[in-house]
Amino acid sequence: MRLLITGGAGFIGANLVRNALAEPAVTDIRVLDDLSTGSRANLAGLDVDLREGSILDETRLARAMTGRDVVVHLAAMSSVPGSVEHPIAAHGANATGTLCVLEAARREGVRQVVLASSSSVYGANPDLPKHELTWTSPLSPYAAGKLAGEAYASAYQASYGLATLAFRFFNVYGPGQRHDHPYAAVIPRFVHAALHGEPVVIHGDGRQTRDFTYVDTVCAVILDAARRSVHHPQPVNLAFGTRTDLHAVLAELEQILGRPVERSFAPRRVGDVLHSEADNQLLRRLFPEVTAASLADGLRATVAWHRAQAARRVDVVPQGKRRVEPVAG
Repeated sequence: MRLLITGGAGFIGANLVRNALAEPAVTDIRVLDDLSTGSRANLAGLDVDLREGSILDETRLARAMTGRDVVVHLAAMSSVPGSVEHPIAAHGANATGTLCVLEAARREGVRQVVLASSSSVYGANPDLPKHELTWTSPLSPYAAGKLAGEAYASAYQASYGLATLAFRFFNVYGPGQRHDHPYAAVIPRFVHAALHGEPVVIHGDGRQTRDFTYVDTVCAVILDAARRSVHHPQPVNLAFGTRTDLHAVLAELEQILGRPVERSFAPRRVGDVLHSEADNQLLRRLFPEVTAASLADGLRATVAWHRAQAARRVDVVPQGKRRVEPVAG
């Protein structure tokens, strides 16, 4: 199986590459990434054909698509606040970009396209757990673009017979996820701040809930879908019905570190939903063998990765001496 992973130099993409390299069915991996949020360093030392370019560049996309059996489409502007600030760019990356990927896959004779959507499409719908056939009400341009991408995937399956599978991701976290950009996700921000003895910043009161999903679990499901050519006309929740508030996440983090974590509160962010929990019946039916990592295990692995990164961060001081940035805990 010859894979193309768009956005493969990013957090989920690089983890997917590592998992795919251990998958016997995968014979060749190609990545297309414009490196706007991803990094070559994420793929350093891995046996992968990395091609720099945008999914909106028709020529580069077609060349990257040539000879591929399965496409995993992860490239996106993956930030709710970022999409609120830059709605046109978000639409281009998430809606138009997905259409470009689907059309290129159709033209190049790709067997299957697996693509990343988001639980944010549920938006203002208060029902819990979130079922794939309940109504959607996006609260941000990011969510609206992801919903459009799902619709295009369904349309290409119905109109052209292209096998598609859109996964709605729910707060994916794990090693490799950046903490150091303005729209960083909550767990890497929490872990980094806690390890460096800084207060963690909570937007809102901390009672908002999320269905946190460890990245290796997500990768295992994606690769199983590719290996068995699983497709479905509707999107599929990729989460396991675990509704955890931010204070519970911090309590687990305190257990791992063995000390309290200081909290600081800030206003809620525009476009953020209050509660998120997946109905996972469809996921369990399509992927009966999947086993989800617990939050405790996932957080331990995430903390270990952040500690290792900090231990390798060396500052050069004027006298030529070198010092390693200390990490608390």
